Amino acid sequence: MAMSLEEEDEPFNLPDLPEFSSVERNYLSLIGRILNPDCQKMRSLILDMPRKWQKVGKCRGVALSRDKFQFIFDNEYDLLDVLDKGVHTYNEWTLVIQRWVENPPEDYLQYIPLWVQIRQLPVNYYTAEAISSLGDLVGKVDVVAFDPNKVQVQNFVRVKVFFDVSRPLRKEKVVNLPKGGSATIMFSYERIQKRCYECQRLNHECEVCPLWIRKRQWQADDRKAFGSFMKPIKPLVITNNDPLYGVLKEEQVGINPATGRPRIAADVLEAMRQYLLVSNVDERRVREDRIKKSVAEAEADQ
Repeated sequence: MAMSLEEEDEPFNLPDLPEFSSVERNYLSLIGRILNPDCQKMRSLILDMPRKWQKVGKCRGVALSRDKFQFIFDNEYDLLDVLDKGVHTYNEWTLVIQRWVENPPEDYLQYIPLWVQIRQLPVNYYTAEAISSLGDLVGKVDVVAFDPNKVQVQNFVRVKVFFDVSRPLRKEKVVNLPKGGSATIMFSYERIQKRCYECQRLNHECEVCPLWIRKRQWQADDRKAFGSFMKPIKPLVITNNDPLYGVLKEEQVGINPATGRPRIAADVLEAMRQYLLVSNVDERRVREDRIKKSVAEAEADQ
């Protein structure tokens, strides 16, 4: 009761004693980050990843927060084997995984090692330097898997980059060539499964994408603002291939606004069409005049 608010707010000093530190145990561990917590549940990930890695009984997981986790391994061989596999996913969404460090840098758990396939490279620029510069459009290039002196059976070249997961994946890029002209370079990504197909980011479904939501809101606002001025286009009763085309006008056969019903019943119109179709060339005009006259008389009686 005697403690003041100032005393309660003073930070607690954790003792600097060996028994308080887990550094030694953490040395054989990986730290990871879930990119899409709405689709990647931590509890299931902790239980499933050892099986997915084929390391059951060789590592144990620890949930550190809603989106961060740790896996502690019994030996370094298994830890490095997991790291060497490159990009990891859970529930088809990407994970960021790095080896534990005692004092992580600011960009820790921000990059993934990503193999990128580059397609439609102009034939005169099949060099490691050109390929590396194109890979830099995606991320920081680490490896260019290209040797001009070896057989190449694939229609793409590969580069390994460190990709910033806060950025969207690039699908293509128009490149201006030194000698004039341009080329559209295509990018595809190995081991990447799900992404937002509206903004190409790795951290949400398309249905919750801010760009998609904004686009739908704009569309709704447009409909609300201009809907009263936009009347639906009524389908024509008489089209240009109709036997009655040129005989009757569209306003003679459309909906009567006073009654809400067709001015001429559908079965009557069909009978008129058959009446014209069975006539020969000589009597076609006579029959057309009869139809015009009968419709005009009916309109006069209304």
